[in-house]
Amino acid sequence: MAKKLTDEAFESNGAGAARDELLAAARQVFGERGFSGARIADDSCCWPVPVDELFVTLWEDHQAAYAAAARAAVAQARQSGITAPGQLFETGGRAYLQGSWHRRDLALLFSSGDAPPGFAAMRQLGRRAWLRRNAKLLRLGDDPEDRLYGATLTSLIGRGAREVATAADFRQAQAMIDAVLGYARLLADERPRPVRHYAGLRVVRGLGSTLSS
Repeated sequence: MAKKLTDEAFESNGAGAARDELLAAARQVFGERGFSGARIADDSCCWPVPVDELFVTLWEDHQAAYAAAARAAVAQARQSGITAPGQLFETGGRAYLQGSWHRRDLALLFSSGDAPPGFAAMRQLGRRAWLRRNAKLLRLGDDPEDRLYGATLTSLIGRGAREVATAADFRQAQAMIDAVLGYARLLADERPRPVRHYAGLRVVRGLGSTLSS
């Protein structure tokens, strides 16, 4: 499995001073040719570090930018007096989705499926960490209903991020962001009651659940 390159790894390969320039060049090639195309690109053979590791480093930096933007937005919202979990989630979600537009080339690259071996497992680990952060923000427990609720909202933002990245222009991207957050607001406002709420109800065929006598 490819790993993110540390600053020391860049330096050991003679690319420490040009880390940003090298990643920018790799980003351009990946954007134009995809990961598979970049591996056979004429100029990639001259890169001082493996193509796989450049790809993973870009992804790690991209994810860190998402998290930093959402964290800063939530912190600012809290400072303004907002405490409701749903509103904080929406604030962080907007920052996340805006990042998908600003880095739309990377958002599309990393969701294309064209990636190094083992990248899917890395994405899954990243998703689990994202789910944990959202669960904490939403003040969710570890029961099945809370896990489903958190996963649903997280998946909505993730899918929305890809749609934002495919927008034709900024105006369309903003409209998509508003739509995604509108759906998130509906889920927050109309959250289904947990299964334990229906204890004591019995099902009558054709009528659904009714109070037991």
